[in-house]
Amino acid sequence: MKATLTLLVLLAVSSGYFANESFAEISKNQAFLLEGSGFAVTEEIIKTSEIDLGMSSQDQRGSTINFLAEEGFITLDDEEFIISNLEGKFLREGKYIRMNGEIESSSGFDSSISFFGRLVDESKDASVYGFTGRITTLDETYKIIYTAKLSTLSKITSTTTTEESNTLKVHIQKGSSSQGGAGSYIESGSIKYFSQDRISVQPGTTITIINDDTVTHNIISGKENNDRYITFTPDGKISTGEIAVGGSAKITFDKAGFYRLYDPDYQWMKIVAYVFPTNDNIILGKSQNLGN
Repeated sequence: MKATLTLLVLLAVSSGYFANESFAEISKNQAFLLEGSGFAVTEEIIKTSEIDLGMSSQDQRGSTINFLAEEGFITLDDEEFIISNLEGKFLREGKYIRMNGEIESSSGFDSSISFFGRLVDESKDASVYGFTGRITTLDETYKIIYTAKLSTLSKITSTTTTEESNTLKVHIQKGSSSQGGAGSYIESGSIKYFSQDRISVQPGTTITIINDDTVTHNIISGKENNDRYITFTPDGKISTGEIAVGGSAKITFDKAGFYRLYDPDYQWMKIVAYVFPTNDNIILGKSQNLGN
């Protein structure tokens, strides 16, 4: 136990050291995804823990930008907590993140979190933070340490104002059903099952899913589980029905929220949709688009 805790402390100190050479460009009225994992520790036990949040930046005062967590969850081993009331701040234009608030367990009991993150490193598309803090439940107070990725989002530029131009096209890549194995057309080491694997759109936006694979697909929405065998549980919000080879289906996001879309027959295929009311349509990352 002492050796493990020492390792965690060294990781935390290292995260703080590297932050001195990094810088994150954060501005107001943006959407973000914060995803990470690590450990929750008490004097008696160590649990694995994950964090997955949809966030939106709000007003700015000097170098501080407030944000709200719109949707998401935190896990302690197999127990899942839903975000219910979480606020925070980006400090010094994103070099630090502070968040405090409430999370609700599957049994309906409220718990609280208090996290502080330091920027470790960044790329054009995302930044990596080291987080420390506490999760307080009815039974225990856990010290936590996470490594988490804050995904940045870039805007789509529309060239016309027609209805068709406002419909985003997302392609199912050829070979997606093979998970990069035999018969797959997807290059190993850079597996992308969708032409865009994360999108952020306004409520009311319609996207078109185009099947470029060699088998039929069915895209539905669900809750992601902390289970290697049953990755998702359907939530009944979205279902395209079967999309034939070469065919397409439309999905309209009527309500704001955080949607995880996947194929129940090939659960490694997933796409995240963050329906955010105050931004233009935006797509995360530099995934290859296979065409219209």
